[in-house]
Amino acid sequence: MFSLMKLITKDTNFDFIGKRKIAYIFSAILVIAAINEVAFKGLNYGIDFSGGILMEVQTTEKADLGNIRTSLEELNVGEFSLQGMGDSGNQVMIRVQASNNDEKAQNEILQKIKNKLGDTVEYRRVELVGPKVGDELIRAGIWAVVIAIGAIGAYIWFRFELPFALGGIIALFHDVITTVGILSLLGMDFSLDTVAAILTIAGYSINDTVVCYDRIRENLRRHKKMPVLELVNNSINEMLSRTILTAFTTFLAIMAILIFGGPVLRSFSFALAWGVFIGTYSSVYVASTVVTLFDIRKRTNNDGVVGPYDGVE
Repeated sequence: MFSLMKLITKDTNFDFIGKRKIAYIFSAILVIAAINEVAFKGLNYGIDFSGGILMEVQTTEKADLGNIRTSLEELNVGEFSLQGMGDSGNQVMIRVQASNNDEKAQNEILQKIKNKLGDTVEYRRVELVGPKVGDELIRAGIWAVVIAIGAIGAYIWFRFELPFALGGIIALFHDVITTVGILSLLGMDFSLDTVAAILTIAGYSINDTVVCYDRIRENLRRHKKMPVLELVNNSINEMLSRTILTAFTTFLAIMAILIFGGPVLRSFSFALAWGVFIGTYSSVYVASTVVTLFDIRKRTNNDGVVGPYDGVE
């Protein structure tokens, strides 16, 4: 309890920078393991990317998800998921992942499901996601992540300096790659919802990073003669209470989704939970430590002249 209370006070003095080499090794292992996992095992693509059937049905009374699940299992249609919708509980979304990319086979499976459910349900929405659409969505998801990281990097470069931008981009790639890797390791669904979670992680992580960078820049102006390593370490400690409390409260909200959100939201909420942890870690041990590799004592002014940060000791 004492250690936890010490973490959330303003007077912490942990030697984060002193452990930076250990953190570099740990981060390198995480990134290499994640890349290896994705390269050799691949991702468990959801219907959005792999193709499949999406149906939204409505029953006259409250839907019996257990009975519907049993009926679909009897048809042996492959992997599927059910999600209750609506306040009355009489709407169900059925997702059937395609075992192959043949449109004819998907239509046959759709007809089997309709024959099994019969006239007991009303079909409000029926969609077939083919392989071409799935490939386009994969490319769109990749571009969304790349553009987001690029835009964030440009913003950091504009607001701070190039070393800060490099640190922020490296931290973002670190968070994204490790998130994708752990999803691959656990075999969790990778869908558009997961891409949304990754973009959310990027936003959360860079928010923490910008807060740390602001304090580092403020201290650069205030302490002109303090060694950079000591200055960065002090800046991290000064923002630690804010970082811990923000991460903790965010994590509690995500855990509620993870526990009570059901199987449909499991990969989304798990990715967010991991992202809060890895984003907090990378803000301290990746983004903030990378800037110490550069001469951040100097900056470029509006006239293109390189000089020291202004300030007093």
